[in-house]
Amino acid sequence: MPDPAVVDCAVYVDGERLPGSFGPDSALAEVRERGSGFVWLGLHEPDERQMAEIAEMYGLHPLAAEDAARPRQRPKLERYDDTLVVVMRTVAYMEHDMHTVSEIVLTGQILVFVAGDFVIAVRHGDHTGLSGVRRELEADPDRLRRGPGAVLHAIADYVVDSYIDVAQAVEQDVDAMEEEIFTPGTTMAIEPIYQLKREVVEMRRAVAPFALPLQMLIQKEMPLPKEVRRYLRDVADHHTVVTEQITIFDESLSAMISAALAKTAVQQNTDMRKISALIAMGAVPTMIAGIYGMNFEHMPELQQVWGYPVVLTVMVVLCAGLLILFRRSKWL
Repeated sequence: MPDPAVVDCAVYVDGERLPGSFGPDSALAEVRERGSGFVWLGLHEPDERQMAEIAEMYGLHPLAAEDAARPRQRPKLERYDDTLVVVMRTVAYMEHDMHTVSEIVLTGQILVFVAGDFVIAVRHGDHTGLSGVRRELEADPDRLRRGPGAVLHAIADYVVDSYIDVAQAVEQDVDAMEEEIFTPGTTMAIEPIYQLKREVVEMRRAVAPFALPLQMLIQKEMPLPKEVRRYLRDVADHHTVVTEQITIFDESLSAMISAALAKTAVQQNTDMRKISALIAMGAVPTMIAGIYGMNFEHMPELQQVWGYPVVLTVMVVLCAGLLILFRRSKWL
């Protein structure tokens, strides 16, 4: 029965995929019997038992195999003898309503084992598929002839390109929020801004640490062909651009939060002035009515026929005067 964690397993010789179906064990045996070519094994969310079996079959270090079975590892590069272990974090953008709080950036993980005769890609997350990368490489035998290092470059390039795509989508959200916040007369809840900032912070934690592994991979000491290291240098340059973009997003969102809080404070101050003006206007007739509501026998104008209309007129005049005063002061 085939292992459900195995997505694809193939043998490549001289840049071409050998026909037929291979399992992880038969593929490695084929390569070592031929003395040329390499195995490309793709795994999706294997458990510890499955990774232990693969590790024993391919001679992987137990610590590296343990990391491969666990998602949410920090991006890193480790070397166990002639085997490189590269951990990459993946990101994906989720369509959402800008005015609601929802998940925006999904994260996953790809861990790649690279040796002289095999490359193993272990994926965690539903958005981390590498079938397109495999098809692209199979259509370019010249790249596949460079061996497992070419596969590592293709995966790293795919991951960094996804960073660029997500950064462009997030940039549109940031621009839309910025335009709405700084447009006069508009109001926007601050919770979606906080949510987007949290997602940008999570994206930065996934993307930024990959800079060090990329810089290490382009060093001469790495067991990779010179041409592969040159291509990885280009990937590192693209990664630097994305990291700088994410930093700008974070700073812009911090400024927007400050602006939104200031805008809210101004609106609250305006509301308080209106409420205070209305209370002051209501206090005048209340005071006069309270005076004439006292149960004293001797009070002025109580016995006058014109007393009641005069008091009402005074109330109206005073309230009108306060209304004019507050409008001139822009309190109302």
